[in-house]
Amino acid sequence: MAYIIIISLLIGIVIGFILPINIPSTYVSYLSVAILAALDSVFGGIRASLEEKFDNLIFITGFFGNAILAGGLAYIGDVLGVPIYLAAIFVFGSRLFVNFAYIRRYLIDKMRKR
Repeated sequence: MAYIIIISLLIGIVIGFILPINIPSTYVSYLSVAILAALDSVFGGIRASLEEKFDNLIFITGFFGNAILAGGLAYIGDVLGVPIYLAAIFVFGSRLFVNFAYIRRYLIDKMRKR
């Protein structure tokens, strides 16, 4: 299951580089926070798959829910004049690195056992 997620992520990245999509500069901060939140969900899904706890419904709702919540918080922060997006960057960024560290350790341990 983890391979499907990784392959889907790579396909999405390739499509993103191929298609000429221009995003207005006013939306870049919202989109960057939303992408970070979505990547957190992807790495969390990979980790859950490695732990054999993956649930498709939890992954899909977390993916879109985190992205929408992070983008919404960034927007509300801009309206209020408070950089709330920094909290989202800190939380999702730290979770992303924790999940990546777990995945890395899991794969290294698996390779060493061979």
